[in-house]
Amino acid sequence: MGRGRAKAKQTKVARDLKYRTHETDFGALAKELHGEDTHPTSEVDADDDEWVDYADPRRRAD
Repeated sequence: MGRGRAKAKQTKVARDLKYRTHETDFGALAKELHGEDTHPTSEVDADDDEWVDYADPRRRAD
């Protein structure tokens, strides 16, 4: 018992996803899938980074 409310919610969400029109930005999707950086990152010096002591030395962000 108690599954009726959860099933109704899932049905509502599924119906909403099926019938609602979505505005998809295919250019942004292509950039994300191809690994292009859409948001430039700021360079942080190792001395200024408070988490540098916890970083895995085997992984480099170069």
